[in-house]
Amino acid sequence: MRRDRLPRALRGETTDTTPVWLMRQAGRHLPGYRKLRAAHPILEIARDPELAAAVTLEPLQRYDVDAGVVFADISLPFAGLGVEFSIDPGLGPVVRHPIRSREDVDRLTEFDARASVPFVGRAIERFLEREADRPIIGFAGGPFTLASYLVEGGPSRDHAATKRLLYGDPGTFDRLVSRLVSMTVDYLRLQAESGAAVLQLFDTWAGALGPAAFERHLLGPLQTLFDQLRPLHRPTIYFSTGSSHLVELLGKTGADALGVDWREPLGRVRRRLGNRMPLQGNLDPGALLGTEDAMLREARAVLDEVPDGSSHVFNLGHGVLPETDPDRVRALVEFVHASGSGRERR
Repeated sequence: MRRDRLPRALRGETTDTTPVWLMRQAGRHLPGYRKLRAAHPILEIARDPELAAAVTLEPLQRYDVDAGVVFADISLPFAGLGVEFSIDPGLGPVVRHPIRSREDVDRLTEFDARASVPFVGRAIERFLEREADRPIIGFAGGPFTLASYLVEGGPSRDHAATKRLLYGDPGTFDRLVSRLVSMTVDYLRLQAESGAAVLQLFDTWAGALGPAAFERHLLGPLQTLFDQLRPLHRPTIYFSTGSSHLVELLGKTGADALGVDWREPLGRVRRRLGNRMPLQGNLDPGALLGTEDAMLREARAVLDEVPDGSSHVFNLGHGVLPETDPDRVRALVEFVHASGSGRERR
């Protein structure tokens, strides 16, 4: 059951214990990754299947997490659209020529995942050659988050340029989102065909929108995206942050499961959505920076939000922080498995 534990939970099926994996489990808090980063820029690692697979495998060699997550960046497919970008240390993806008009959208090139990002598929294949017991998660950026990077030119706190486009020229914004949905489906299809057992959409910044704008501009495209992924028969997860005001709409996207950040208790989300949708989350990443007792107390509170233990994947409410002690991560994973195994599970 170990290999199937995560996919089964995401489909609402019986599992022997609560599955656990952590966003950004492969990366900045681990010594092996830090050593690689001292010698290689992040894009070089992501575009080298051997290096990316090594980074993906490091946490599985340290922790009993239930899956690897391919080492990549949500901006990688931009190159296949003809977008020049870099990943600047301490900042993230930076787009050289931001998109601000319909002409800019129409200049985007036709995306072909196998031509532009084949290395992501090969990294997944390399992982599976070396890890027989646990599956790998593929992922992509969500349409609002990707659109915001492309329009803002980089990370943004207020998404002012993006909202200027959305409210000032909604047709162009919708046209851009449509292009990004098509790109993302092809990108995730590549990952599934390469062996990814689960697919997660990171729409981190979708919570910047109010319910009316989300429903008008994102809900339909997201439903299209997940509908087109369904023939792949891979469980899908939709994750965003600061989006508790959108929960009822998030439950309509067509994703199999909903990733929840730490700002909204899982029990409250389940009451708002009912039992039909598996949930993933949602320990505050900061809890791993305190004492072990405090961390385990907070983890127990998360588990207690889902008292029957069913249809729940334990995760953080966002990525592992760089300052996190690997011993804390190990203790957390062991605690979740030990606590989950004694529950009556569907």
